[in-house]
Amino acid sequence: MSVNLYDAAYALEKAIRQSDEYKHLQQMYNEVNADPAAKSMFDNFRQIQMNLQQKQMMGQEISEQEIQQAQATVAVVQQNEKISRLMQAEQRMSMIIGELNQVIMKPLEELYGNLE
Repeated sequence: MSVNLYDAAYALEKAIRQSDEYKHLQQMYNEVNADPAAKSMFDNFRQIQMNLQQKQMMGQEISEQEIQQAQATVAVVQQNEKISRLMQAEQRMSMIIGELNQVIMKPLEELYGNLE
């Protein structure tokens, strides 16, 4: 019996979309987007985050000033209850994706052995 891995992946995508965790994340995201002040604050935070990630991926050094700006933005953003709830929901969804990734990678880990 041949297994189509893409069919399994699409089934997993559908399961994720139907999960309570994803629905909660979607609800929190919609709440932030419905509040112009929270949306602006969150968009600014995401832009800073993306810029830092881009620099890091390109091997560029991140300045102390950029780190302090990012930390200050995080502190302000987390004081907004809607954004804070969204970030908690994102963190939960990220944990689940990480756990799913561990399950998916298990056959390769067993084949090659744990490299750690």
